[in-house]
Amino acid sequence: MTLRLLVTPIVLGAAALGLTAASFAGQQPQPLQTQPLQTQPAQTMPPPRMPVPANALLPDTQALFDGYVRAGKMPGIVGAFGLGNGPTLFVSAGRVADGATAASAGPDSLWRVYSMTKPVTAFAAMLLIQDGRLRLDQPLSDFFPGFKTMRVLTSPDTSLASVPATRQITIRNLLTHTAGLSYNIIAKGPLLKEYERLGILPGAVSAATEGQARRARPRTLGEFATRVSTLPLIAQPGTKWSYSIGLDVMGAVIERASGMPFDRFVQTRVFDPMRMRSSFWTVPQSEVGRFATNYAFAGDTRVPLDPAATSVWLQPPSFPYGGAGLVMSARDYDTFLRMLQDGGTVDGVRVAQAATVATMMSNLLPAGVTFGGIGGTTGGTQAATPMGFGAGGSVYLADGPGGFPGKGTYGWGGAAGTIAFVDPKTRFRGTVMVNYFPADRWPVRQELVAALAKDAARFRR
Repeated sequence: MTLRLLVTPIVLGAAALGLTAASFAGQQPQPLQTQPLQTQPAQTMPPPRMPVPANALLPDTQALFDGYVRAGKMPGIVGAFGLGNGPTLFVSAGRVADGATAASAGPDSLWRVYSMTKPVTAFAAMLLIQDGRLRLDQPLSDFFPGFKTMRVLTSPDTSLASVPATRQITIRNLLTHTAGLSYNIIAKGPLLKEYERLGILPGAVSAATEGQARRARPRTLGEFATRVSTLPLIAQPGTKWSYSIGLDVMGAVIERASGMPFDRFVQTRVFDPMRMRSSFWTVPQSEVGRFATNYAFAGDTRVPLDPAATSVWLQPPSFPYGGAGLVMSARDYDTFLRMLQDGGTVDGVRVAQAATVATMMSNLLPAGVTFGGIGGTTGGTQAATPMGFGAGGSVYLADGPGGFPGKGTYGWGGAAGTIAFVDPKTRFRGTVMVNYFPADRWPVRQELVAALAKDAARFRR
């Protein structure tokens, strides 16, 4: 989720490391075109980006990460930070799991990104809007007719009593969590029981819990969306921000609108053009050696919840979960952020129109709806700075303290502690990969800011 991560010392430190940034000041997004974009590589491709040995450049950040591992707070951690066209700085410590034989954590280690899948799904939807196959304010019922006549709960936490919806759910509502849908990690009481009864459980946790969840879940995205359409809403569409399964339903819409399976569309239009070769819905057996184990904390005790060698992610999911289904490397997620930072291009390849990316990272909330943050256990954050919501991620509506996070900073995080953000104005970005529940067990975000500030001060001496 969007973080208190872009503070003045960080950007100064990045500049001091020899990185450069171009200013987008005064540039206005152009109207979003609906013609299909022809994805063409540049005639001359730049050489592959190589990781910079950042431990010598960011010693306090390295020391912070080393300290986490030494204190037993986590087995390993990886950070990726970049500014503009400069090289990505990778900082890592520890291993992908406990034990001396586990692989070292690094740029290409694999991590469950959970809700950091949402921006990827949202970007796929934005490509279809660009292509003219979707419209931002198009009714969801155009693709799944069952959503045409929804009902809205009058007391969502305690009763299934409901009234008719006064408006239809739109694509915008799915992308911004304003559809009135709920989530099995948010819902309570009888509504939660209905979600569980119908298998509206779009996410994997461990092999131990998967058997029961899989028996209840629908087997296809289309069936998933159809079942969701039978459930009551927690608010009238377009009137309230509430964290939801909207991006999972969006995956089903992408299938219908594109005419191909959702995961294949993402592979074809997102991962392949950007050479993101370490992004998986199912982790291949051949890649288990670099796959992190996910842990859970019981008090101060950390126990393996989903060991890599027997992980639920080694088997195909019931269907690809657009809200929480991806395993990715820090290098791949940094590539995705670089594309957003640079208005739809990466390494000489244009993946999307600049206006498509600008729209995605703008405040898309319906009139009168606000976003006030969300608890950290889901990968969320609270912030004093006003925030809006774009397609799949939060957006800062004003500069944070001292000018950072900058206005327009877009990002999201994951339930197992992962972090991602990009400031399109300064073209500064960051990714942090860890895997443990709950996501806010340690104050990584706040302590990272302080460490980077110290690194920046060293360069100003």
